Amino acid sequence: MSEIMQTEIDDVLTRARAGPFQRRLLAIFGFVWAADAMQVLAVGFTAPSIAASFGLTVPEALQTGTLFFLGMLIGASGFGRAADRFGRRRVLLITVACDAVFGLLSVLAPSFGVLLLLRFLTGVAVGGTLPVDYAMMAEFLPSRNRGRWLVMLEGFWAVGTIVIALAAWAASTAGIAEAWRWIFAITALPALIGIWLRLWVPESPMFLLRSGRADEAKDVLDRVLRTNGKPPLDPGARVTVPASGGGGLFSPELRQRSLLVLLVWFLVSVSYYGVFTWMPARLAAEGFGFVRGYGFLVVVALAQVPGYALAAYGVEAWGRRPTLVTFLFLSAMACTLFVLARDPYLVGASILVMSFALLGTWGALYAFTPELYPTQSRATGMGAASATARFGGLLAPSALALIVAQSFTGAVALFAALLLLAGVLALMIDAETRLSRLA
Repeated sequence: MSEIMQTEIDDVLTRARAGPFQRRLLAIFGFVWAADAMQVLAVGFTAPSIAASFGLTVPEALQTGTLFFLGMLIGASGFGRAADRFGRRRVLLITVACDAVFGLLSVLAPSFGVLLLLRFLTGVAVGGTLPVDYAMMAEFLPSRNRGRWLVMLEGFWAVGTIVIALAAWAASTAGIAEAWRWIFAITALPALIGIWLRLWVPESPMFLLRSGRADEAKDVLDRVLRTNGKPPLDPGARVTVPASGGGGLFSPELRQRSLLVLLVWFLVSVSYYGVFTWMPARLAAEGFGFVRGYGFLVVVALAQVPGYALAAYGVEAWGRRPTLVTFLFLSAMACTLFVLARDPYLVGASILVMSFALLGTWGALYAFTPELYPTQSRATGMGAASATARFGGLLAPSALALIVAQSFTGAVALFAALLLLAGVLALMIDAETRLSRLA
């Protein structure tokens, strides 16, 4: 009879290291993550075309974004809780399938009312996908690699941004009638492929252990070890997870950090979606001198890539919280430069720095947030954060329209103040999770 040996799951992941298994997982999650970015950012890129098709103003057409973000808010909260209760894998398969189905049906919408309904349902699916992806990816990574790899996953958002900008530019150049249908088709097709890809993804071993399914968790960990070229666990080994407080998001030990991080998510979301919902329509129309058109938006999208790269380096070298705070203050500075700039070159530079810094902010925020919560609350915590962000996104195409109508520059000045406040709040979060062990 073999001796029963106990080993913690983090020790197993450290032994497995980040190898081929994690690279495959990153490619699968990243592919659908890029598709989700295209779905989200299609709001700004399709509004002029939708307005032309249905005889609407651009602000009216942007209500597709309001309904989409409302769906994301509901999906993030509901599916996050479902993932903690029923498992990550099942929720991932359901959400990506709904993303594909409702996204493709949007292409065929015969009226604006039907389009609003379909964008709402697509938003529900996308909202459920994003937080669960992050929670699951985090639970397959050793602590020493976790921050950088999570920022790499978030970096696929830049890939989706570049693709949607190129698609809008191509449609504009070709003079395609009802270009929004073509753009929605491009955003939905990757999700179809994503359904098949996600069948390869096993259930999170953290979730399995917390659910009392230790043998299944051990099988999954053995699969990780073998794929990475390491010997499997000893037949008598028993895998455990570290003890945790187990409180809810607003339990006494987590209340302060939950409130602070959720406020940061809200403020960043209002600012990011405020910029990238209205900027494409503004640049496609009058622009700012020579800084105009979809071609410049492709350059703006490309500026996100180095932002993610620096965030990926920073979360490991400097820490999660310092990197987040740095990018928040840099984002606020870029918005301030936009407000003060009078020369088109400075305006263009400020927009590029905005894109660079805001996406670096998202990378650091996504790396930091899941590590603030124990396993049994992680997907719920990410779901709450994502839902809070979607609430912020709801304001971008609707409530902010009043401010934008008065002055786009004034709106960006508001974003500068919100981002500065977010940086101060991030400084107050009572944790630094670099090299921490997931529980």
